[in-house]
Amino acid sequence: MTSAKILIVDDEAAIREMLRMNLELSGFDCVEAADAIEAHGLIVDELPQLVLLDWMLPGTSGIELVRRLKKDEATKDVPVIMLTAKADEGNKIQGLEGGVDDYITKPFSPRELIARVNAVLRRSAGVAQSDKISVGELVMEPDSHRVTLANSSINLGPTEYRLLNFFMTHQERVYSRAQLLDRVWGGNVYVEERTVDVHIRRLRKALLLDDGRDFGQYIQTVRGAGYRFSEQGVVVESVQ
Repeated sequence: MTSAKILIVDDEAAIREMLRMNLELSGFDCVEAADAIEAHGLIVDELPQLVLLDWMLPGTSGIELVRRLKKDEATKDVPVIMLTAKADEGNKIQGLEGGVDDYITKPFSPRELIARVNAVLRRSAGVAQSDKISVGELVMEPDSHRVTLANSSINLGPTEYRLLNFFMTHQERVYSRAQLLDRVWGGNVYVEERTVDVHIRRLRKALLLDDGRDFGQYIQTVRGAGYRFSEQGVVVESVQ
């Protein structure tokens, strides 16, 4: 994953320098920003492969910048790793639900940083298969990275896309949270199993249509075991 361009966003120059040094030693190209406004301009102009983003920034916070990026078609797929001293579980959940791909609490080691950066870059590289996948009215086209539901396009974040791809190609079997982390996130990713639940909720929400049809029912919770993707036994009807 060398030579990928990474944007470092932190209002402290010493921290940016430390991050840049470690990343460049590992072969990455780095650009820097000291606040959210500068960062947004660089993301739009240069579309880095990944953003390392501090939560606490002057003016617009890091989490507010993430929400803005995810709403923009041009920037919604740019992976973001949040770097923050906010270690509470509630803050982690807020960050993940806000759209970040990983969450690193300070202090952290350079080895952990590089491992997580590589893991997120691997995940964002996309799936290898190219054949269209269909489950009822749910269709995934890996070549175009497009997902349609009842003939309408739906927007998914990178993690939700990979999770749905895995489910659609591994139907009817129950997978534990640990197995999903390994198969979807990657074996070297340092994230909590609770992360799976966050992205499952976001994926189910994306599969709920305005007319009341809930295709999120395809993702079934198996108490005490994990999750299973199945079309069998699920009746999806619109609300009259």
